[in-house]
Amino acid sequence: MERIYLDHAATTAVDHEVVQAMMPYFTQASGNASSLHSFGREAKHALDSARQTIADALNAQTDEIIFTSGGTESNNFALKGIGKGHIITSSIEHPSILKTCRYLNDHGCDVTYLPVDADGMVDPGDVESAINSDTKLISVMHANNEIGTIQPVDEIGAIARDNGIPFHTDAVQSFGKTEIDLQKMNIDILSLSSHKIYGPKGIGALYIRRGVKIDPLMHGGEHEKGRRAGTENIPGIVGFAKAASLAIERFSSDREHLIKLRDMLIDGAMNAIDDVFLNGHPVKRLPNNANLRFKFVEGESLLLHLDMKGVAVSTGSACSSASLEPSHVLLALGLAPEDIHGSIRFTLGRENTEEEIRYVLDVLPEMIDKLRAISPLTGR
Repeated sequence: MERIYLDHAATTAVDHEVVQAMMPYFTQASGNASSLHSFGREAKHALDSARQTIADALNAQTDEIIFTSGGTESNNFALKGIGKGHIITSSIEHPSILKTCRYLNDHGCDVTYLPVDADGMVDPGDVESAINSDTKLISVMHANNEIGTIQPVDEIGAIARDNGIPFHTDAVQSFGKTEIDLQKMNIDILSLSSHKIYGPKGIGALYIRRGVKIDPLMHGGEHEKGRRAGTENIPGIVGFAKAASLAIERFSSDREHLIKLRDMLIDGAMNAIDDVFLNGHPVKRLPNNANLRFKFVEGESLLLHLDMKGVAVSTGSACSSASLEPSHVLLALGLAPEDIHGSIRFTLGRENTEEEIRYVLDVLPEMIDKLRAISPLTGR
């Protein structure tokens, strides 16, 4: 068995069609989109075409799409650009939201962190109760990067709309895996990242609905209609657009394939091994996310044992996986630290196969038995 990659929530390999689309813009079509000569016009045409592709994928307008360096910049842009006041967010957001909120709290903003239930779900009623006269922004992620729970963003967005408050959602994990139609959804600002959908790293976008005022995060030239200074990353933008186009084209087949593998992995592990539990909502979850909690096992040890067997997984968000602190997401679910440390995130991709999942299910039980035999938590 060759190496098996089950960490697609961290990043994905760049699709070969995406690489082919990008290559000309590193060499013969390498002009600056702000230049007036033919090389610049060629780059500008590629930029405009890519913006149209991303807008079409979201059912948005082209002037509502601003290209950024990725999800982290987009989230910073959304929160820092809205102005001082009260911000409502959840306790399980990505660090690029939570750390930005802490920064803003230190610089004159008031932040409310909403709790979640045992499945990681935000109660829309809590959102409504948290609103006050100074609330400037509500930011709740579309789907959680660790446990895969999909939030009731339609309901939360409706509450925000009724109260005249902009609603931002981090859709980095959900884009390409769940339906997003911005003409039907009450979303005013939305963050995207290319490298979660088989596009290149270092490129993303921020959707800003017409009429929503956000101050620029980066200052300099008049790029991106004056909203994001800096020469546009044309190869990255072209690759992002191609990846988005492929994600929409393959949406139904990818989703069906991922759900089949996800459920095969979850059911297989829970049937073959005692004391295994699913983290996150059992139904309202991303099609590719299986976050499993193995009691009496140290997750880091299990990750390394799986890696020695050629299987790549994660113990949590890639942005904090080097930390020994318990996952803030799993803590918010009410789990004990020892259970949190026994949690493993398996995230699937379109290239994974049933044979690979069967291999994982073959090696897991013996691995768990060995680790439990030496664990001080079992009392054996």
